[in-house]
Amino acid sequence: MDFKRFIPYFTLLLVVLTSTLLVWMPFILKTSNFLTVYKNFDGPNYIIAAKSMYVPKDIEAINRDSSLSQNPLYFTAHLPLYPFLIRLTAPVFGYLKSMLAVNVFFTGLLAMLFYFFLKKFNLTKYPLLIVSLFLFLPRFLVVRSVGAPESLFLFLILTSLYFFEKEKYLLAGLLGGLSVMTKTPGLILFAAYGFVFVERFIKTKKLKLSWIWIFLIPAGFLLVCLFYANQTGDFLAYFHSGDNIHLVAPFSVFDFGKSWIGTAWLEDVLFYFFLYGLTVYQLKDSKYRSFFYFSLLFWTATLFVQHRDISRYSLPLWPLACIAFESFFSSKKFIIIFLIMIIGIYMYTWNFLAYNVMPINEWLPFL
Repeated sequence: MDFKRFIPYFTLLLVVLTSTLLVWMPFILKTSNFLTVYKNFDGPNYIIAAKSMYVPKDIEAINRDSSLSQNPLYFTAHLPLYPFLIRLTAPVFGYLKSMLAVNVFFTGLLAMLFYFFLKKFNLTKYPLLIVSLFLFLPRFLVVRSVGAPESLFLFLILTSLYFFEKEKYLLAGLLGGLSVMTKTPGLILFAAYGFVFVERFIKTKKLKLSWIWIFLIPAGFLLVCLFYANQTGDFLAYFHSGDNIHLVAPFSVFDFGKSWIGTAWLEDVLFYFFLYGLTVYQLKDSKYRSFFYFSLLFWTATLFVQHRDISRYSLPLWPLACIAFESFFSSKKFIIIFLIMIIGIYMYTWNFLAYNVMPINEWLPFL
């Protein structure tokens, strides 16, 4: 067996673990400060979902003991796949450490998958470099270092796209369905695949029975609703969880008076819109049609989001941006500036972690 081909995968695991440890280091050095990492939004909410499995009386008990006050249905906005994985590993690590362990584990899987993805589709001459840079988008560095489902979500999206382009529609639909059990924007995969099939039908005038497997994607959300109905008594609990569906109108993020915005300092949002809009344009002629349609639909949906955290909402577009602009991201000029800016990226990350915390003083309910 040629072990040399595994070296890039071990290298990426080392990059993930080392970079995460460096994020945590200032908080590890002062033991009590590591609680800052644990209480970053929305990690503790996923622990409550994991411990209670959304049963209202159990949530009320945790809320009471932890001095939190959210309505029990609020937690149904935190979809169950990530909480289920936390609960599954909690007997080994405890809930707080499991929250982080699951995220770091899937970040490692995501990095290795993305490398494999780039190699198999021959998308760049420098897959190891591109994946390493992918891991250091500032907002992604934050969410992959705390309690968050984004790494799991991106892993499922990329895996679904891979199998779709390999015409293994059962696996593409199954993994897409799991992505919807993680975060609802996974439903955009269903629409993207539908557009690909429409394009193929127009060209060939043929339908394939195997295309029906993509209906496993919305079926994933249906299963979530059925699970919520069993646990809460409300089939539409997700839609009754509060102000969690932020699709309003194009560029509605530019309204400082809304509750999820609260600031007029939003010029960075424009840069994300530009970057991902250019990604869509760059991929418009790609032979991998699901890449184009997924990026087009996700970018369009992002324009409608009325929330300050556009950088987090748009993260599924980031790997596609890395693909679209791989020649720029692998250029000498970019690498030089990146090596300078890595200091700023970590300064941003530490600053953000210290700020973005939930008001938790009593930790016993989260253990």
